[in-house]
Amino acid sequence: MYVVTDTSGGTSVDAHERSIDRMVQAGAVPVTWQQVLLEYQRDWSRKETYDAVMDLVREHSGAYGMGVDYAYTMVHGAPERKA
Repeated sequence: MYVVTDTSGGTSVDAHERSIDRMVQAGAVPVTWQQVLLEYQRDWSRKETYDAVMDLVREHSGAYGMGVDYAYTMVHGAPERKA
């Protein structure tokens, strides 16, 4: 079983961490929302979902999203996106 740790919370940081610890001890595998998203995409040749996934990554993945945007611009010669 997987638990998406950065989309669940607790009454405090400590409560959240202890609950994750208990789930891991019971066999759960902690993952992040971004790992789940990229697993769902699975293959970057899947054009029907590529643009939507890239939009999510660019908007919500911080430095990784910026890196994806930069790489896409360099590889495809696309214009820079406006903030």
